[in-house]
Amino acid sequence: MILKIYRGISYLAYPFVWGLLKRRKKKGKEDLERLEERLGKTTVVRPKGKLVWIHGASVGESLSVIPLINQLVKDKNITVMVTTGTVTSAQLMQKRLPKGAFHQYVPIDYPIYVKRFIHHFHPDVALFVESDFWPNMLLEVYERKIPLVLLNGRVSDRSFRRWQKAKWFIKPLLRLFALCLGQTQEDARRLGILGASNTGCVGNLKFSATPMPIDEKELKSMKKSIGKRLVWIAGSTHENEENQIADVHRLLQMEYPDLLTIIVPRHPNRAEEIEKILLQKGLTVHRRSRQEDVNADIYLGDTIGEMGLFYRLAPIVFVGGSLIPFGGQNMLEPMRVGACTIVGPYAFNFKEIVAKAKKQKALIEVTDVEDLKKNLINLIKHPALRQEISVMGQCLANSETAVLNRVYNRLKPWI
Repeated sequence: MILKIYRGISYLAYPFVWGLLKRRKKKGKEDLERLEERLGKTTVVRPKGKLVWIHGASVGESLSVIPLINQLVKDKNITVMVTTGTVTSAQLMQKRLPKGAFHQYVPIDYPIYVKRFIHHFHPDVALFVESDFWPNMLLEVYERKIPLVLLNGRVSDRSFRRWQKAKWFIKPLLRLFALCLGQTQEDARRLGILGASNTGCVGNLKFSATPMPIDEKELKSMKKSIGKRLVWIAGSTHENEENQIADVHRLLQMEYPDLLTIIVPRHPNRAEEIEKILLQKGLTVHRRSRQEDVNADIYLGDTIGEMGLFYRLAPIVFVGGSLIPFGGQNMLEPMRVGACTIVGPYAFNFKEIVAKAKKQKALIEVTDVEDLKKNLINLIKHPALRQEISVMGQCLANSETAVLNRVYNRLKPWI
């Protein structure tokens, strides 16, 4: 009943929906060429046969299900539709999706747009990843008797506290799912407490990923350009992190004048803003998007889909989103390719992975910028320690590859 009331109220939000779209367009957060997809319109014809719909909010969620998508499309009778809500994730999916899968922007959670989208595609099953719940969307799917499954469900400490106070809303939402699979046993437990009727945990899909793809020719070329320069990488950085990374570079440069710092922002469309910050600090900056060389203080990796290349260029990688209270980005990615990996104090979205990695000495967690500088110097001076952490990290990242088969087996009743 509460969800139907929510849907009824949503109809009144039409002017606000257009206001939101207008603001997002102005900030470059919408794909102008495919804007109608956000309204539930599309030029893509629904494929024949079984259609499996997978929805993830952005880059991290969509990348985590690539191995599952590869598994699904082995069945020639299955087509996979992936929806996300960000421009970056859409561009990345265009590069990474296999034959038999395609991408669409998720429609805004307005009843008319949602109905239009579901009516056109009418998937046979809908798999939602992690925690991107859209009430009108979920209700529409449920009412059309399309099975709903939550994959890699995550309930952070903060979300758990918040939803416990609004259990009257989250419980009927979770009850729409035929199955809720948590990333961890604790996530599954919390989902059950909040109202999910069928929960379980068969492992974290992030462990099932294969090493990020690269262009070997580009890797060889860039390594040659870097030469013998000391290099480290700050990957998937967010706003208010690049300025801190620049300060670390300055401090390290006093001891290592030839230092190269590669910054790869989570959102490449922030490149202009980041470059201004770095230039104001008196640093020289070259950018990948301008096809400039690495002969600068900072090399800005402002392109889409080349993280696998950048993570293989340096022995030490700091993973962003963790120097600020964002929650961190996926540290398994650099660990999987053998980089000695560092995270900041705010990697709470990966709490279990960080705890396990620290216990196995497979990762370093720093408290602040000063601690980051100290650890970088220590790793530079002690290559044996760096190598030990790298090996342990790679072992951890590849330790649970069977999770894909376990997830796939749990999905068999619907696919």
